[in-house]
Amino acid sequence: MDKISIIVPAHNEEQTIVPLLQAVRAATEALSIVIFEVIVIDDGSKDTTRSLLLAAPELYDHLIVLDHQHGKGGAVLKGLQRAAGDFVLFQDADLEYDPRDYAALIEPVIEHGAQVVIGSRFIAPRMTRVFYFWHKMGNRLITLVFNLLNNTTFTDIYSCYLLYQRSLVPVESIRTRSWEQHGEILSLAVGKAKVLYEVPVSYRGRSYAEGKKIRPSDIFRVFYVLILTRLRRVLDR
Repeated sequence: MDKISIIVPAHNEEQTIVPLLQAVRAATEALSIVIFEVIVIDDGSKDTTRSLLLAAPELYDHLIVLDHQHGKGGAVLKGLQRAAGDFVLFQDADLEYDPRDYAALIEPVIEHGAQVVIGSRFIAPRMTRVFYFWHKMGNRLITLVFNLLNNTTFTDIYSCYLLYQRSLVPVESIRTRSWEQHGEILSLAVGKAKVLYEVPVSYRGRSYAEGKKIRPSDIFRVFYVLILTRLRRVLDR
């Protein structure tokens, strides 16, 4: 692994985007063994997110500005089209996940040749903010369905922190544009990867009042995409 592309989609994140990118910069500078490129996508923000980004070009390598909101999946696709790294790592712009965990995510790649690494909030993290019982139950159910479909043993497939070998998932093979895209990308990656790992990461979840965007109803689209993507892989054999 020579280079990692960090994809940071952002929509109306004026409170966190600069502190987040400062934390990303500190974490990547501490990991001199790998080259990083930070790709930020402003997804049609209506607040000051864009102006804050334009005022701090030293905090990223590429800025993609979208004139209207494409949704998280649409923004991620724009970032993936620009990515040049051997691996891709997703980073939300809301400070729920701590970039200091990059070292743990990268270790299985360096030490064991991992092609996919997930940062799990459920396997002995250093700290986790307590929130929303039904979100946790929904996450566990999604993870159970994924494991049944793919014969895997993940504990937290909808963690933001997914690090994967970019060649496993050509960008043109990604069909979804919303929250379910994460499940599609992971399913496609797992279908080709031979070495999969999971590591503990910390989590400081936001409340809806603080800006959390995902809704319980999104779970149904996720189930549909997980099943459909698994079927696509079977038919493509």
